[in-house]
Amino acid sequence: MRLRTKIILLAVLPLVASLALLAVAVRQQEGDLARREHALVERAYMEARRAELRNYVALAVSTVQPLYERGGDEAANRREALKLLASLDYGEDGYFFVYDLQGHVLMHSRQPELLGKNLWELRDARGRPTIQQLIQQARAGGGYVDYLWRKPSSGQPAPKLGYVVALQRWQWMLGTGLYLDGIEATMTQLEREASANIATTLLWIAGIAVFGVGLISATGMVLNFSEHRLAETKLRLLARQVVQSQEDERAHLARELHDGVSQTLVSTKLMVEAAQKNAAAAAEPAGLLDKALQRLNAALTEVRRISHRLRPALLDTLGLPAALQRLAEEFDEAGPARVGLRIDGEPVELPEVLKTVLFRVAQESLTNMAKHAQAAQVELALSFEPDGGLRMSITDDGQGFDSQAMHQHPARGIGLRNMRERLDSVGGCLLISAAPGHGTQIEAQLSAITLAGLRKV
Repeated sequence: MRLRTKIILLAVLPLVASLALLAVAVRQQEGDLARREHALVERAYMEARRAELRNYVALAVSTVQPLYERGGDEAANRREALKLLASLDYGEDGYFFVYDLQGHVLMHSRQPELLGKNLWELRDARGRPTIQQLIQQARAGGGYVDYLWRKPSSGQPAPKLGYVVALQRWQWMLGTGLYLDGIEATMTQLEREASANIATTLLWIAGIAVFGVGLISATGMVLNFSEHRLAETKLRLLARQVVQSQEDERAHLARELHDGVSQTLVSTKLMVEAAQKNAAAAAEPAGLLDKALQRLNAALTEVRRISHRLRPALLDTLGLPAALQRLAEEFDEAGPARVGLRIDGEPVELPEVLKTVLFRVAQESLTNMAKHAQAAQVELALSFEPDGGLRMSITDDGQGFDSQAMHQHPARGIGLRNMRERLDSVGGCLLISAAPGHGTQIEAQLSAITLAGLRKV
């Protein structure tokens, strides 16, 4: 999996997980809110209906109260009271009913076919004795009864809430009721609206999640494209720098061989030829041969110098400290800065690849110092840590530079990137401490674990 994909996943997955948990929490909370709202509305509705029924029955009782209290013909008073109660209806399904306390129907304005019938044994669809419950509640002083009864507007049984009272002297049960299928429809509508609100909220959360994922992906793509272009620019510059370095090294070697070794060998050749001619003329060639030998020695010294520049033999024979000592001496002799070497700790044998990397880092650092730092004093330190780690630092008192700007500039800092990449290849770390006017310190660090791993390779 690519690093870009991992970064996008690290950004997207927490967002998606958070939004999913938020959706679950919202659904749970809205579900609880809907249930509480359902219970609250139902309770308020039922309280209002109970108060309404109580008022209706009170109105009916007050209507027949004069007849109930009037003397005279009791039978006539009852007949007139039943007529008054039959005329007191309210709406299509609102009416009063009157039974005697033995269960006979005395008045029922919506079902006149029931008049005179004894419904004492009547039971609803649930097996409950409807009339018995109503009369029992009326005898107890009045109250509410839930039961099933045929609804006039639909002709179908429906749940009903009744309120009844007893007129003891006439042995009547007077009551009315309200059908509850309307509240059930209202509650069902509230539940549908709550479900729709929850679905809308979840859709909003899903939309936010999609937008967030898209925004993160787009941002990642833009950043990746930008980083890719910058990396590609740096890579092209690095490739050109590598090619140019190779060409510069070839040109340098060509000049060294042509101006140094080649000239020395040519002059030696001429001296040997002159010695041959003098020998043929019986002249003394010793002086010419001595000069030829000196020139050969100078050519060998020059060849060794070029070979040491390419890879010092001391690195393979005496190790890194000796190679760094020779490197410091060469830069010290070349001037203008004084270069000193300090070895801390007990030196140990290092892997070949590590010796090469550290030597090249030191060589590149000193070369940069000589070209740009304008330093008077340079210290090259190699420390063998007690815990088994290794640290090499190059510190100068030169003019320094802006390391952050150097790192961000695509056309500068090639040498620093080369050093960092060399150390990265062996698991090391390159630290650069620099500021304009305050000198520079370049430090290469390798842990004991890294050194142990290199020794096993």
